[in-house]
Amino acid sequence: MESSTRQQSLLTTVSEQMNALERRDWQIWLVSAGAGILLGIGLLGLLFRAAFLEHGLLRLDLTVSPQLFFGLVAVLILFNTYLISKRLELRRTRQLIISTTIQSELVRLQTFTDPLTEVYNRRALEDIARKFMSNAKRQGKPLTFMMLDVDQFKDVNTRFGHLMGDFALTEAATILRGAVRGSDAVVRYGGDEFLLILYNSNFQGGQVVANRIAGSLADWNREEHLKGVDLSFSIGLAEWSDGKLLDEMLDSADQAMYSTKTLHKMAACSPPKTSASDSSTRARALAGDGHAVP
Repeated sequence: MESSTRQQSLLTTVSEQMNALERRDWQIWLVSAGAGILLGIGLLGLLFRAAFLEHGLLRLDLTVSPQLFFGLVAVLILFNTYLISKRLELRRTRQLIISTTIQSELVRLQTFTDPLTEVYNRRALEDIARKFMSNAKRQGKPLTFMMLDVDQFKDVNTRFGHLMGDFALTEAATILRGAVRGSDAVVRYGGDEFLLILYNSNFQGGQVVANRIAGSLADWNREEHLKGVDLSFSIGLAEWSDGKLLDEMLDSADQAMYSTKTLHKMAACSPPKTSASDSSTRARALAGDGHAVP
């Protein structure tokens, strides 16, 4: 949804500027047409001043001084030169508007995009969330916030180095982007934490996304990108309702996520009841009140 909103805003800006140029273009052509008509009237005046009827025939007898003739030719040349220069100026202006608009959009995207993972950054969160909540309220649609934390990410950095840690974060963001729809948003909340804003999704819809993430993560772990280490997420869900503020939603999702992380740590200290692959790729989702969801 945010992507389409940005595109619509960009298209609106370009369209307005192009329309202004088109109006200027029409003005030039109106001036051109008016000048042509005036020149034509002048020539007709010269012609018909010397015209008379003889035996039912129209006879034209025209005498024009060289100064007047060359003056009219010079006016036509200057006028056409002016028109050509204005057309070229309009073309350059169009190209400048398009180039400037694209550059401005790229700068804006860089400002609100995390350079490592290429998802939204924390700076963009408030603006994005405000638009999501406004649309959900106006259209009467559910909205769910999902907070995710990469489990034991510090151990990945310690064991494999920061370059592999960056690789793991990039892959995690790719998995998250693949698990959501175009109407949703993925935000790097900070460090190894991510936030998903799921539009038109209630708590059950958030569980579906969590299961999709778990499946993609299991496939990724089977490829053994990190030898001996499987990535997993701790996930917390909080469903928005009208009147709740962004800070409240983030706090609820964050508390639910840390409750899940506590369960993961407790499970790691207990005798395993499932295979290592199953336990490491399982994504547990909790509601905003901290209660586990079966």
